[in-house]
Amino acid sequence: MESKTEQEARERRRARFERLAHVVAEPLHRFLLRRTSADLVEDILADTMLVLWRRIDAVPGLGDSPPEPDDVLPWCYGVARGCLANARRADGRRLRLVERLIRTLEARPATGDADHSELHAALDTLAALDREVLQLWAWEGLAPRQIADATGMTSNAVSIRLHRAKKKLAAQLGRKDAERSGHKRVEGRSSQ
Repeated sequence: MESKTEQEARERRRARFERLAHVVAEPLHRFLLRRTSADLVEDILADTMLVLWRRIDAVPGLGDSPPEPDDVLPWCYGVARGCLANARRADGRRLRLVERLIRTLEARPATGDADHSELHAALDTLAALDREVLQLWAWEGLAPRQIADATGMTSNAVSIRLHRAKKKLAAQLGRKDAERSGHKRVEGRSSQ
């Protein structure tokens, strides 16, 4: 339970932030509008306000009375510039990723995509957790102990679910040998 002094401190902090936001929100919005596209302004302004909230005690010129814009705005503009730079870097990373994905797709051989509809239909018949365990094993290459870490189950429970899921999937796909599911077997256990 929060003590009365902690609650009062939290209320004072909130009140200080509200006074600051009242003074700087509109000038920061205009500042960002002049520096980036209109569709990014609201997100960057929100990031800026979050930083101001987190660093409310570091804002120079901010006391317990309404702040003077000339005292707080220069520092807040610096915060907004940092948030704008972060957004630009993130946008650049996204753009480079999209370009790399496009190049990868263009570099693929023109052979037709394999039809995996039967596999997906068979996977859809499995329970959600069985499907997840099977996909983590087959597609992500995780061992049962790693799947246990990812799902919060025990390694033993994962091994049992994996065995049953592979068996059900093989039956759905009409295979007689359920062991041909993509992973090598070593000493009776999957090497994955």
